[in-house]
Amino acid sequence: MNLNQVTLPVNDMEKAAGFYRKMGFLQIVDTPHYARFECPEGGSTFSLSLEDEAFSNKTTIYFEHQALDELVEQLIAKGFEFSQMPQDMSFLWREAILFDPSGNKIKLYWAGENRLNPPWRVEKSG
Repeated sequence: MNLNQVTLPVNDMEKAAGFYRKMGFLQIVDTPHYARFECPEGGSTFSLSLEDEAFSNKTTIYFEHQALDELVEQLIAKGFEFSQMPQDMSFLWREAILFDPSGNKIKLYWAGENRLNPPWRVEKSG
């Protein structure tokens, strides 16, 4: 199996879609209640779904980028605000945190080989 996509709830589709396009994602579906985006690398997609009622989303979406620090600087130059600038984490990733207009948590990170093969990797199945 392969993960197809993740859908994030939003409370203002126009504002949220503009936010993700400005980040550099290509919008490939555009309706008043649903939008889908293609990531610039790897062919992954994610979606936004308009919610009519108030919500609290505790999910975090991760976007990987090898030149993390440079990406963060480019986004800051475009007006994005980060709640955490790039930091080396104890789990061997470097990550920065920001939130979209609907409050969805976004982590931009680079883990390199440690994403799939951390020193503490285990292999359990079935």
